[in-house]
Amino acid sequence: MSAFGVYVHWPFCKAKCPYCDFNSHVRHEPVDASAFASSLVTELRWMKTRTPGRKVTSIFFGGGTPSLMPPAAVAQVLDGIAGLWPVAADAEITLEANPTSVEAGNFRGYRAAGVNRVSVGVQSLDQEQLTALGRQHTPDEAIAAFRLAAQVFPRVSFDMIYARPGQSLAAWRKELARALSEQRGHMSLYQLTIEPETRYADLFAAGKLVMPDDDLAADLYDLTQEMTEAAGLPAYEVSNHARPGDESRHNLLYWRYGEYAGVGPGAHSRLIDGGNRLALAAEKHPETWRDRVAALGHGIVTEDIVSPEEQAREMLLMGLRISEGIELARYARLSNRAIAPERIAALADLGLVTQDKTRLKATPAGRRILNAVIAELAE
Repeated sequence: MSAFGVYVHWPFCKAKCPYCDFNSHVRHEPVDASAFASSLVTELRWMKTRTPGRKVTSIFFGGGTPSLMPPAAVAQVLDGIAGLWPVAADAEITLEANPTSVEAGNFRGYRAAGVNRVSVGVQSLDQEQLTALGRQHTPDEAIAAFRLAAQVFPRVSFDMIYARPGQSLAAWRKELARALSEQRGHMSLYQLTIEPETRYADLFAAGKLVMPDDDLAADLYDLTQEMTEAAGLPAYEVSNHARPGDESRHNLLYWRYGEYAGVGPGAHSRLIDGGNRLALAAEKHPETWRDRVAALGHGIVTEDIVSPEEQAREMLLMGLRISEGIELARYARLSNRAIAPERIAALADLGLVTQDKTRLKATPAGRRILNAVIAELAE
């Protein structure tokens, strides 16, 4: 595949949200952003030695909270990437941002640095829910920040979490309607899940956090699909909705099982080398990662060859999340085997997948129980 992405992980947050299991860390002393950006560029140089001949088609700053990066640090990293690989003229360069007024104040600096897409983590438009989620902005601040982002950047995403504790169908309908009136072509709408080793997991285990039951969660999902479809933002992935042409190109690279280099604490990479697909992961602890980069030129702690069987499962897991599905011939090349026709036929009879001459797709019903569909196909 010609697409090649770079993921940049900024691991720092003002506070740890109780539902978050990402590699994020709170520091009570100021972070030396320039020094961390220099370490990111050093690791990028090492990644360049593993990826000769590539052209960067997308860059994504994730976290943590990348909108805590000073614009000069973002520019430092982007300049580093441009000095190592050719970068496509139309490359998508995304930064995840929180909608506090302080972070929104950096938007024009990020645009000047080269960022052309921002994903704004609104999460909720209900103050009580925002407080419960540990967010540090109000609904009005979120709307103001999103409107500013839409003025500054060519492309923006309005991101929310639903199926939250205590959330009713009527409340979500009202909240989503307001969000849809503000969106500019892309929305990421994620169902809240209880992740291990989070504050929410502890509360849930203690019976102090009541999540929507399966029926209500399904109703919330269905309502989300109906309202976004009616607004002209169909689901192109399980949790992502866009006008045609406004899809996240970087995330599509993941879902299409493409190649990407990840730098920063805890970042993952999938690289092609000598016919092998490699899985790399970096040290998670920020300061330990930085020390490894200083000593070795990189913070990588694991590097494994992905077996054909693992590639098959990963491709199904990623590719069936998107509406376009997977290319059957490519799946056969990666896994050294074709999917058994009788398994596809059985799932098609249940209305869970569709197949044409070249592609296999999960239907909307199939994407609701995707893990079960994948388990059946991968056997």
